[in-house]
Amino acid sequence: MIDKLEFFITLANEKHFGRAAEECGISQPTLSAAIRQLEDQLGVMLVQRGSRFQGLTPEGQRVLEWARRIVGDARTMREEMRAARRGLSGHIRLAAIPTALAMLSRITTPFQERHPGVTFSIVSRNSLQVLSMLENLEIDAGITYLENEPLGRVTSVPLYAERYHLITAAGSPLSDRDNVTWKEVGDLRLCLLTADMQNRRIINRHLTEAGATVHPTLESNSMIVLFSHVRTGRWASIMPRNVAKSFGFPVEIRMIPIVEPEAHHLVGLVAPYREPFTPLVSALLHEARVLVRDEEL
Repeated sequence: MIDKLEFFITLANEKHFGRAAEECGISQPTLSAAIRQLEDQLGVMLVQRGSRFQGLTPEGQRVLEWARRIVGDARTMREEMRAARRGLSGHIRLAAIPTALAMLSRITTPFQERHPGVTFSIVSRNSLQVLSMLENLEIDAGITYLENEPLGRVTSVPLYAERYHLITAAGSPLSDRDNVTWKEVGDLRLCLLTADMQNRRIINRHLTEAGATVHPTLESNSMIVLFSHVRTGRWASIMPRNVAKSFGFPVEIRMIPIVEPEAHHLVGLVAPYREPFTPLVSALLHEARVLVRDEEL
């Protein structure tokens, strides 16, 4: 039953029998047979079928909620028994918003030193994708904004507040200032994150409230791309201070606080709300709390 529920969750995520079978490491006929057996056991149709996957039935949507809960609990049980046998080990899957990627090493490094049997995989995603992956059991935890948009049923640990700075080359407009306003920044040639990023939506809101028109001449979902264009001296950008510091900007790059208003937005670690947590997630939440207690991010 647990295997069939895992297959069902994957099918709901992929919305395609072929891709779901490949993700599960089985053949498509095996996946189809497992879903039909699950339907027979439960006595309801779960999937709307035609020549291709057409979605879940209302009963399938309800079973999906139960499947996530049951599979999550089963994984927790397996992890607890593994930890009881040989200490904390395993693999942690993380997703983080682009502006938080630079600080992740401050959690993963001390964690791995304490628990050398644990490995990590980290992907960059926007805030909505982080929450979706968390709900679909595709990741164990994420780092995202804790304000502005609904988080759903999660456990969160606040890590730091993003504070926004104008990042520009020395000698460019406004580079000699101690601070600048959102209105002034809006008149510059900007490169910003893409519109699907919550960071960009936050920046758009502050610029609009200041009466500025938001027309960046370059967009990317990569902070590295933005930084490389700032270094040319042809563009400026708006970045959180902690991100800008992580690049180790040379002296010819200026970080200038943006005021009126001096905005800040909370970022934190999020994990599925579940009691008990898996041993790995429990240890990760503890590491995040230790970091906040011992360091000023």
